[in-house]
Amino acid sequence: MSACRRMLYLVKHRSLLTHVRRNLTTWSPVGAAFNARPHRKLDLFQKNGLFGVPELSCPAGFQVATEKALKNTEHLVEKAYSSSPGVQTVQCFDQLSDELCKVADLADFIKVAHPDPAFREAAEKTCIEIGTVVEKLNTNVELCKSLKNLLDNPDIVAQLDSDTRRVADLFMFDFEISGIHLDDTLRKEAVALHVKLLDLNNEFLVGSHMPNRIARSAIPEHLHLHFATEGSFIQIGGLHADSPNDLVREIAYRIYLYPNTELMGCLEELLTCRYKLATLVGYESYGHRALKGTMAKTPETVMSFLQLLTDKLSDRTAKDFKMMRDMKKKLSPRHSELMPWDHPYLSGVLRAERYNIEPSLYSPYLSLGSCMEGLNNLFSQLYGVSLMSEQPRAGEVWSEDVRKLAVVHETEGLLGYIYCDFFHRQDKPHQDCHFTIRGGRQCQETGQYQLPVVVLMLSLPHPTKGAPTLLTPGMMENLFHEMGHAMHSMLGRTRYQHVTGTRCATDFAEVPSILMEYFATDYRVISQFARHYETGQPLPESMVARLCESKKVCGAADTQLQIFYAVLDQIYHSKPQNRSTTEILKDMQQKFYGLPYTPNTAWQLRFSHLIGYGAKYYSYLMSRAVASMVWKQCFIEDPLNREMGERYRREMLAHGGAKEPMLMVEGMLQRRPTIEDFVDALVSELNPNFETFIMDSES
Repeated sequence: MSACRRMLYLVKHRSLLTHVRRNLTTWSPVGAAFNARPHRKLDLFQKNGLFGVPELSCPAGFQVATEKALKNTEHLVEKAYSSSPGVQTVQCFDQLSDELCKVADLADFIKVAHPDPAFREAAEKTCIEIGTVVEKLNTNVELCKSLKNLLDNPDIVAQLDSDTRRVADLFMFDFEISGIHLDDTLRKEAVALHVKLLDLNNEFLVGSHMPNRIARSAIPEHLHLHFATEGSFIQIGGLHADSPNDLVREIAYRIYLYPNTELMGCLEELLTCRYKLATLVGYESYGHRALKGTMAKTPETVMSFLQLLTDKLSDRTAKDFKMMRDMKKKLSPRHSELMPWDHPYLSGVLRAERYNIEPSLYSPYLSLGSCMEGLNNLFSQLYGVSLMSEQPRAGEVWSEDVRKLAVVHETEGLLGYIYCDFFHRQDKPHQDCHFTIRGGRQCQETGQYQLPVVVLMLSLPHPTKGAPTLLTPGMMENLFHEMGHAMHSMLGRTRYQHVTGTRCATDFAEVPSILMEYFATDYRVISQFARHYETGQPLPESMVARLCESKKVCGAADTQLQIFYAVLDQIYHSKPQNRSTTEILKDMQQKFYGLPYTPNTAWQLRFSHLIGYGAKYYSYLMSRAVASMVWKQCFIEDPLNREMGERYRREMLAHGGAKEPMLMVEGMLQRRPTIEDFVDALVSELNPNFETFIMDSES
């Protein structure tokens, strides 16, 4: 954006500049936009589709968009068949992928987020229709042959640049895991397993979130008020982990995790099908197939990482559990045994008692607008990037409280768009997440760069007449986390959409988002935006220091719980164990967690991450280790260092999935970290004063 256009933009949005009551501090346009209710101008003469796609102004438009994409797909498949092997082959494949993803990714979001059931249903049909076509293309022998002709010719491969070669290899990998190299009979078996897994994945995902119920008479009457009722039944849809009542937590744990025979069968069949498919296409296990191309690369490496981390944490974990036991004896002398349903609650009690971190003390300083202003300032200082509020056109968004941000670089201009679906509404998923709607890529057919479009989804309270939306520290960190994903999408200027932004190895994809959590808890960053929405007073540094230190309380036990989940995920996706998933859970809980298994419970049936993160749940821990190393080596001395921000963009964010993840980490750290380095990074986070650089410098 030119200086002239930017000045016009600011003049145009001057009406958004507001004063916070008697405070003299003035919000920027982006801060003001998020601290006020949206004011939509009704345009009776303009009717746009969702995200500006003309066809999507009504549910029926999904079928139109699908047919258009499939027609273009047929043309591109013919083009791939007939083109000579070379760069143009990979470009054609990427264009083919983009044509399908632009519709499928958008539909994938709308089917879960749109408030209108008709839109959700139409989007669901589109997902199924395009998913079926993708399965057929992944087993299209002639299409695969056109790519194989390229990769089998060493002279042509030698002329490819590194990005093109990697994308070609990734497309070939998609063919291979679909069984393209098998004979007709086995390939049909692989396709059948793929189709079956789509159904099983969906069945398990839905079932894992379904509440359980029990007769009201089975629960003491004075506890009924803690649960939802349905006629003569009590319905339990969660663990009630934050309840101060021991019995409420225990009842919720036992009932919510009570085994469901049908869902148990679904999980067993799902794991069996995954193993069959993996071995059919040539892998030792599903875990070996899933981890190809990741930082870890093999299940053996993952298990070494998790075992070493367990060993290094063992003494601290034991101390954490002792603290919890002592606290439980103090609170409940007659029921002093530490149980799994106690861990989240008691660790919270210990943090609050030691550091006084009641969220309501922090929230007045963390209005949504101030946090967005803080993000804008941070990105401006690190990357030269600004977030600019734009008015969506009629029909462009699916709910009137969705905000639209243009992401603008000081010299490169417009980088892309972020749609912010931040506020709670009925039937909206409660999970905070990032959706890619359209990936960035260099369009050979137009010579232009296709700008990325993403959605960030949170579930925040609406502003009231008397106050803007106020965030707890946890909500603020989640906002920074999800914005880390969004900026990965915006700053990853890849030539190919197949590797755009967050389309990279799972154990690397969380690094940019987790790194943002470190910025969110550094006082040098927080002091730039956290101020009381009524008085304008800054958030005291001592409160930020307490918040940082509180996270280390029971940190080893919390990490050990994540290790247990990650180990369970690995064992489930290894070779068949010839024992039930519950028996495996009981065994792993004893070895890698320490708190006793509760009979007649099946926590694994609530482990919905088995679907999206099958064999890759360890990714959160490994990504946190990398983020910790990047923070400590590159940003802890000066989190607003532009030179380091540019290096971070150049070495890590810019490549998306177009570069080996470990090479990106090596480029940033200027050394190749080992598994021991990852473990040490996580353990060192639990040391006192890890994040109190400011306090040390002032003492």
